[in-house]
This record gives sequence, C-alpha cells and structure tokens, in this order.
Amino acid sequence: MEMKHMKNSIEWHGAEKVFDLFHLHPVTMNLEQGSIMGLIGENGSGKTTLIKLALNLISLSSGEIKILGLDSVKQEEQIKQKIGFVPDENIFYDMFTPKEINQVTSKLYQCWDEKIYFDFLEKFCIPANKNIKSFSMGMKKKIAIACALSHEAEILILDEPMNGIDPIARQEIRDILQQFVENEYHSVLLSTHITEDLEKIADYITLIEKGNMIFYKNKDEILEKYGIACFSKNDFKEIDKNDYISFRKNTFGYEVFVEDKKTFLRKYDGAVINNASLEDIMVFYHKA
Repeated sequence: MEMKHMKNSIEWHGAEKVFDLFHLHPVTMNLEQGSIMGLIGENGSGKTTLIKLALNLISLSSGEIKILGLDSVKQEEQIKQKIGFVPDENIFYDMFTPKEINQVTSKLYQCWDEKIYFDFLEKFCIPANKNIKSFSMGMKKKIAIACALSHEAEILILDEPMNGIDPIARQEIRDILQQFVENEYHSVLLSTHITEDLEKIADYITLIEKGNMIFYKNKDEILEKYGIACFSKNDFKEIDKNDYISFRKNTFGYEVFVEDKKTFLRKYDGAVINNASLEDIMVFYHKA
C-alpha cells in the first residue's frame, strides 16, 4: 500500500493505556504536517507512554492511532520506515563505533543514506572509529539524531533529545528541526523538559498531567493568553476562585495563574499581570 500525504502526520483517536499503577486517559489530537509539537509535563505524566503507543512499542488499551494515514498496529513495519526516533536513553551497544552503527542501521532502513549520516557525525564532531562507551550522553544523543535524519523519515519523534547537550548543540538541533519541517510533509513530535526550546521552535503544545491531556493548543496562542497576576494578601482575598486556575504564595503576596489575561483584566481592572512561560504553565497546572 502506498502512503498518501495527509494533512495530519499522526492522529490519536481516543488513545488510552491502562497499567496496574498508571492510566493514560483517552487522548484525541493531531500532529499536523509541516509542524512541530511539544509535549510537556512532569516525569511520569504520560508523555513517553503517548510516544510508545504511537510507535507500537506498547499496545493500546483502547482507541486507535493513524500515522501517515495508516494503522499504527496493522501497518507498523511500513510506518517505521518513515519515522526517525530518538529515545530518552542510549540504545546503542557500548562497544560499537559510530561507523559500526552505520553498518547495522543501514540494514534496517530501505532508504538509508550513509553520506547524510557521516555528514551529521562531522557536523556534531563525533569520531567515527571510537567506541561510544567513552562518549558523553550528549554525544550519544547526537548519534541517535544523526540516525533519525538519515533514512528519509517524514516524522521525527524525539523523547528528551536535549538532555546532556550543551547550549550551542541545542541551538544546532533546533535549527535542524526547523529545517526539517520546512518540507511541508514533515513533522516533529518533541518531548522535553527544556521548555525554552519549545518556546523557540514549537507550533503546538500538548500538556499532560497525571495521565490526563490538559490541553493541545497553538503555542503562540498559549503564550499570548495565559498570565500570572500579582496581588497583596488583602487583595487576593477579593479574587473569585472561579477566575483563576491556581495560585502560589510568595514573599510579597500571591501569584494567580489565569487562562486569559484580557478577560481577567476586564473584571479586575488595574491588576498587575505578567506573561506566563511554558514552564510557569506546567508548574501552575501541576499545583492545580
């Protein structure tokens, strides 16, 4: 079956996973072609579970996932030729060299391009003939990214790719991901705790908290609407609890987390309100 170009690269339709001690509640959302989606949430919130379901590394309890218009379970082998995956942990045998990784990985993908792979190794200053056992976590991540980008993938799925990588290399990777989605048929699903990176390159943000999808929204809309209002102890007592999501106390009074700055200011004219970063949003939703 030939893969048809669809508007959405990945579609989750009520995708649910039930473990003994954890429940990822049904998720329905889309990863649009030509876009970068960031997954945010605390450790154990369900981000990696959502990724593993898309890759069919774990089975769905209910619902379905479509990737490039194909069933993620029934057409798994065909789909994985078009996905570049960077896991959160090293998957390479420590005694391999990057050159040997090329030899092994080239047998897995029909469209493997070793020139692209070695070009990335050179760009990342990775020695091709040295055992990766001595490499830092950041260097191993760069090898995984090189592999993900060397077999004509249409979707990149990255789980904490920035861990252990210095700011200069992070900028290089951000540039690579943005260049990747310049092709309108490409897309990126990126799970990371470094929300600063998502503020710079993501088009959409999905927040998962304790197994629940809190929202799936346009990033610019999120940063435009959410805010943190500051109040003294006495003024805070006058705020209707229905008008904010959560709050925290500080040395000077209270910070109140609101979903829509403009709506809040229409009711509380004169309130001092600041923009909320993605990190702020993640923390305040956790407090809620």
